[in-house]
Amino acid sequence: MNRLSLNQKTVNGCSLPEAVVACTRAGITSIGVWREPLHDLGVAAGAALVADAGLHVSSLCRGGFFTAHDRAEVLADNRRAIDETAALDADCLVLVVGGLPLGSCDLPAARARVADVLAELAPYAADHGVRLALEPMHPIYCADRGVLSTLAQALDLADPYDPTVVGVVVDTFHVWWDPDLERQIARAADRIASFQVCDWITPLPADTLLARGMMGDGHIDFRHIASLVAKAGYTGAVEVEIFNADVWRDDPDTVAATVVERFAEHVLRPEPVMGG
Repeated sequence: MNRLSLNQKTVNGCSLPEAVVACTRAGITSIGVWREPLHDLGVAAGAALVADAGLHVSSLCRGGFFTAHDRAEVLADNRRAIDETAALDADCLVLVVGGLPLGSCDLPAARARVADVLAELAPYAADHGVRLALEPMHPIYCADRGVLSTLAQALDLADPYDPTVVGVVVDTFHVWWDPDLERQIARAADRIASFQVCDWITPLPADTLLARGMMGDGHIDFRHIASLVAKAGYTGAVEVEIFNADVWRDDPDTVAATVVERFAEHVLRPEPVMGG
């Protein structure tokens, strides 16, 4: 259980101090921090708050959106995010790379732009001791959020860089459907910078951004995926990151307690993997 991390988005109505309290009350020892509530408190104050609570920061969410038109601002904001990741001593900076630029249907050009921006940011991240974590997203988000749709695409993009500088996120919500998942997680090995879990629920809500469910409420085989990730050598935090309107309306202490319970029931004990 000491690997469990509560991503702050799971208790979306909470300030950073409130999310820290929810973690400590539930006995959760790691937290995934989001930039907006961090900015509300102040980066230095937020870093001190988390450290004083004895919490480990498993990730900072999020950088990215490389495909936006204003390249100079994209680079400036992501450098700020790298600075914030270093200040928190977080394991990684999660990158949601962005969708198609406004008015564009040129998907190859958008993906090429992601590669170009990453090439500019990777040296800065290396200089600051920060690991960038490319997050492939389910194809339903390709147009507006993430033109990287598979773990294979993310790994291809990361390949030219040192694994300590550019890694990938394995998020069950985004990758569970992939028929090549077993091979790509094995390939990821030293590239896995973050492992995030939540369930795929049906029917999908009208706002598909809020389609993530609590583990056990949907269709994902968490123990199988956790086994693959473990076999690939990942021993870091396992973040529970849930975007769901009903979860967000619930009491944060209740949500955190449910996270602990469902994590133990559905994720904690991976199934045996042949050859593992």
